[in-house]
Order: sequence, then structure tokens, then C-alpha cells
Amino acid sequence: MERQRAGIELTGQPLGFSDLVRIGAGVALPSASESGMARVRLARNVLENAIHSGMPVYGSTTGVGAMKDVEWSSDDLDAFNLGLVRAHHFGTGSPFSMSVVRNAMAIRVNTALTGQVGCSQELIDAYLQLLSADVIPVVRRTGSIGCADIGLMGQIGAVLTGVGEAVYRGRRMQAADAFSAAGIDAVKMLPRDSLASLSVNAVSFAAAAETTRNAAASIRVLLATGMMAAGALGTSRDPWISVRHVGTPREALIGAWLCNASDEWPWPVATHVQDPLSLRMIAQVFGAVIENLLTAGHKILAATGRSDDNPVIVDGRVMTSGGSLPLDVTILLEGALICMAHAARNSFNRCVLLGNGQRRGLPVNLVPEGRIATGFGPIIKLAGEIFSRVLSMSNPVSAQSLVVAAGMEDEAAFLPLVIERFERQMRALKRLAALEALLSAQAMDILGDKPEGVARMLYEVVRKHADFYVVDRPLSAEVEAIEEELASEAFISEMIAHKPILAYDDFFALGSLERVEERLYRDTVAI
Repeated sequence: MERQRAGIELTGQPLGFSDLVRIGAGVALPSASESGMARVRLARNVLENAIHSGMPVYGSTTGVGAMKDVEWSSDDLDAFNLGLVRAHHFGTGSPFSMSVVRNAMAIRVNTALTGQVGCSQELIDAYLQLLSADVIPVVRRTGSIGCADIGLMGQIGAVLTGVGEAVYRGRRMQAADAFSAAGIDAVKMLPRDSLASLSVNAVSFAAAAETTRNAAASIRVLLATGMMAAGALGTSRDPWISVRHVGTPREALIGAWLCNASDEWPWPVATHVQDPLSLRMIAQVFGAVIENLLTAGHKILAATGRSDDNPVIVDGRVMTSGGSLPLDVTILLEGALICMAHAARNSFNRCVLLGNGQRRGLPVNLVPEGRIATGFGPIIKLAGEIFSRVLSMSNPVSAQSLVVAAGMEDEAAFLPLVIERFERQMRALKRLAALEALLSAQAMDILGDKPEGVARMLYEVVRKHADFYVVDRPLSAEVEAIEEELASEAFISEMIAHKPILAYDDFFALGSLERVEERLYRDTVAI
């Protein structure tokens, strides 16, 4: 029996991460509010009146880009609108996840419900029909320079007309076959509908939301492995206590979590006057990182309730838009790339401390006394390579010059490229967390430490997949298994349940789908 899907009413107001998680997973079915559809009808009347008056309307009765001055007769409009959307099915490469595509369609509907687009009700209904039937277009990810996802949204738009590819009931097939199997019909693109299905950044915003949420989870785990390493190194907690009084609100939040999480494990302190900065400043580094992620997250969510179309309907007129460049989101995500490099450096430095033989009498490379082994020296080099990899993807790209469409389109944000680099950083950070946990567990066993709380949870994951190291052996598969479990929603849910940062965890809807749905029925903390 199929699970009954809950409903989420779209109103034109910004969505939340919990909405996007449930829509993306296909467990919540979006619908359009009547008030939003009333705004759609009003905007459509404005657009149709403009067309009937003989006014050239960009992308409705004229060409687009370099062909903006080409005006089409009424007899040409059907062929133009169908051809426009199909011409923009040009994306290539690996496809986005189905969760991103589901959310992109929901965002497109939601921004149209602002009443500033001029599309038809039929277009709204067509998107909702795909979501209801769970016919999910295949959207190849290379096809946008970040000033409208024309080559990305175009793949969804083409499927609406019955061409392209879609996934239905787990099978990838031609759109026409998916429509036939689902018992739904293709849509006729009316004037304005074609451009409304192309000239928005909905795929990028959906992908940005998913990647930022994944980053929030990765940072959550890396913070925990940082605390674990600090304990193995005998770090003083004093800087974490003091930052609650002298730091920024986010630094104080992280300092409080570090104190609470470490209270369960009273490790012996090996500090002489002061610890290295990579230990003392964990709260500052991660405080800055989560400040950026929260700011970027709020900006992305705001974009889910704002029309970034061109043209737009404003004050009863069809106007050229001045709001279709997603530069605000892009710049904040470029800041996130830099933040990830700082987090990676912080973790790598602790990996070096764990293996350099200068804390708590730990042996070099964590080789147990009396054993003949190279130990963890190569693993620490891998941690350095991962840090370098994360750092290499942190340089900004949004200010690059790129002029297309005969000079008409000479600004771009490159948001999809920034998101792709962000995703690659996340994969690297997950591995770095696994390495830090592995090294920390080895140090604990050498010293005879008995971690508790979150540190014990991490330790047990490591020992589930990797035995205490006494003889040189291949570690690749062990590292990957640790990485996979630490990054799992089940582990993150368990860690949050034990030591939450509710304001952060709930904003990003971290953890398993079950946890997200459970939290919907509880009071959450504003951030």
C-alpha cells in the first residue's frame, strides 16, 4: 500500500527547510492556495490585456535574448512558445537528485503565486500534476550561468510538453511514456508560459537549499569530531567557557555546546599555559561557519517566495525585471566556500597534533609502543590533501566576465557552479571528519581513555568499522565505512537527540525524515 502523502499549501510566502525536505522526499504533496491562484489570475489578465493592446511583450510575443526585437504574429505564437521551451532543453552531464527537481517545481509554483509573473493557471496546474503523479523530469546539471536557469528549467519545461526524459516509479524513461503510464497529458504552452517555465533560478535555489542543509549536517559532525579530538589531546575547556561571555552570539552557542557535550567525559587536561589555536578557537571557527550558513540559509529561503522572472507584473503593468540575478545567494554561498576551508584547516591541524607525538605522551603517528609499524602518517597526509582540496574550491567565481546574447546579457552569478563546488567540499569534509574520528579513537585506546556521551558515540562508530591499529594494514575501506555512517541521517539524528543545538538543528531540519516530521509538531527555537 502506498503511503498517504501529507499536503503543503503553497501561498507565495517563503518555504522552510522542513517543507523542502518533505516535498523533496516525495512525502508531502504541494497544492496552490486559492488566494495565490487569485493573484495568478489577476496577473494573467494584465498580461493578456497588454498583448491584446498590441504592446510587444518580451518572450510572449517577441523573441528572447539577441532576438528580442523579433515580433511574432498571432499565428506564430503556438509554434514559438512550443519551440522556445524545447530549444532550452540543452543541459548535459549527470542529473540532479529527484529531491532537487521536486523542490524546483514547487519553488516555481510558489514564486508564481506572488502574482508577479503573468503565467496561466494551466501552467501552475501542470507543475502540480507532475508532482502529484510523481513524474519527475530528468534535469542534467550543466546548463546555467546563474542568471535564470534556462538550460535547467528548460528540461522541466520540455517534459511538460511531452518530450525529454522523466523518472516514474523508479524508472527513467521518455517523457511521453511516463505521461502515458501515469495517465496524464502534456500541456500546451500559452504566451508567457514558455518563458515562465525557463527564466527563473528555481533549480539553483532548490540545489542551494539541499547543499546548504547538507553542509549544516557535515559541520555538525565535524564539530563533534573536533570535540572528540580535543578530549584525546587533553585540551583545556577554559576557552570554551570564556567564549560564552566574550564571543559573538554564534561563538557563544558553539562554546555552550562544546561545554555541554564534554561535561560527560572529564578527560585529563594536558595544557601548559595555553593550547594550540586549533583547539582553543574551535568555538570561534565553527561560530563563524554557522553564522554564514544560517545567513545563507535565510537568504535561500527568502528566494523561494520572490519572483525572479523577467518580465514581471507590477502595479498593473508588464515591466522588465530588475531582480532576476541571484547574486545575493551566490555571494553568501561563496562565503560559505571560504568557511568550509577554515573548518577543514581547523580539523586538519588537529589531525597533525594527534600524530606529532607532542601531547599527552602520544607516540608519533600513533604507533603503539613496541610495535613495528608506519602507523597513521599516511592518513595524516590524506587529511592534508583533503584540506587542500577544500581550499582549492574556495576561490570566488561570480565576478567573472561572460557576455552572451549579442551583448544583451552581460551579467551572471554562476550560482550552479558555486553550488557544485560546495557539494564537492561537502564530500571532502565528510571524509575529513572520518579521519579525525579514526585518529582520535586510536589516541584514546593508546591512553586508555574512556569517552562518554557524543565522544563515545563517535568512538563506537569508528570501532565498529576499524580495529585498534597495531600492524600496518589497508585503511581505505575502513575510512569510507566510518565516513558513511557518520554522515548518515540516522547518526546525526542520534547525536542531535543526545546533545542538540535546537536553533540550528531545527532551522535546517537536520536528521532523518522521521525526526523532521516529529519536530513539526513541537515548538522550535527562532534563530
